[in-house]
Amino acid sequence: MADRLCRLEDATAALEPPFALVDLDAMWHNAEDLERRAAPKPIRLASKSLRCRSLQAEVLATREGFAGTLAFTLPEALWLARNSFTDIVVAYPTADRRALHELAMLPRELAPTDARVTVMVDSVAQLELIDTAVREAGGELPAPIRVCIDLDAGYRLLGGRIAIGAKRSPVHTPAQALALAHEIQARETTMRLVGIMSYEAHIAGLGDDPPGHPLRAIAIRALQSRSARELAKRRAEAVAAVSELAPLEFVNGGGTGSLHLTAREPAVSEVTAGSGLYGPALFDAYRAFTPRPAALFALPVVRRPGSGVATVLGGGYLSSGPADAARLPVPHLPAGLRLDRREGAGEVQTPLLGDLAADCLAVGDRVWFRHAKAGELCERFATVYLLAGDRLVGEAPTYRGEGQCFL
Repeated sequence: MADRLCRLEDATAALEPPFALVDLDAMWHNAEDLERRAAPKPIRLASKSLRCRSLQAEVLATREGFAGTLAFTLPEALWLARNSFTDIVVAYPTADRRALHELAMLPRELAPTDARVTVMVDSVAQLELIDTAVREAGGELPAPIRVCIDLDAGYRLLGGRIAIGAKRSPVHTPAQALALAHEIQARETTMRLVGIMSYEAHIAGLGDDPPGHPLRAIAIRALQSRSARELAKRRAEAVAAVSELAPLEFVNGGGTGSLHLTAREPAVSEVTAGSGLYGPALFDAYRAFTPRPAALFALPVVRRPGSGVATVLGGGYLSSGPADAARLPVPHLPAGLRLDRREGAGEVQTPLLGDLAADCLAVGDRVWFRHAKAGELCERFATVYLLAGDRLVGEAPTYRGEGQCFL
């Protein structure tokens, strides 16, 4: 830890905090580990987990195990398509009529490139919205809108009275997936079914080794194991049923926390990951892998209120999700610091406790933090500095730095 702190401090000595940094050595190590766990399936890169276009492009261009992008909004997907990204699936349904108008004309705009954007659907209401929007665009449609069915990956107990997992798609059974596929086929002039996706958030996004909670860990592992077996069978049945109606280009599943499980399923053709490249703090609670912290941010010490306390400027970079301590940023270096439970991470200042560590800090020193999640950190900074070896090798704009705010 001391060596890493010296490396970070020496390389960034000329920078004034606050600033964000991506350690490329750690990121490429994490990329290699993700590829190992996903093999032999390709990894679709989750853009929301990086939110830095140049880094996303570099991962896709240089890593053989990564192919395609999983975007989080349709406007983002259109922006990426216009900036040389060619295979984009929008992970969440859209109700953006203007963006759908643009999508309808995109093949003509980008011809003769092979850029393609696929939107997510899980209901007839969404199909009707897409159908209406593209017809309102006017003119002859260059090609049908590419759509993907979102299959619910949740685990249901007691006849469905208990549902475990993210509240995503209402399409849960193979029969429901097939029924929606028939509805898509009935609109063949405006849309074409090309894929199925199912994201097991309660496996991929829930650590199975929560620190200090051994009984909870046992319960999580048992639940995840049963859910993974049930989902593998149901997902395969849904894919088989829909494939008889329409040939599928891809079947997507998984996330950073479940690559090693989902990639084993014969019905799955690709998996998704992104957060594991940055190695945020939430991934400290997993047994199957230990990513290296790659995305960091540095804040300056601006107060010493008393013994054992050092206060830094800013720091209230909370991640999305349930409002608990796991969503707070984590003091990383120097070692031995912790947040004050009564104050947490503040909008304009964050007090840090640690009898020995805090007392070694002076006004003007820096504290390095890790964000709880991955790409959300980039909403706070216009650029990220890039560290390779012992020196800075560049500075890359984030989505925000490029003037983009998609959510």
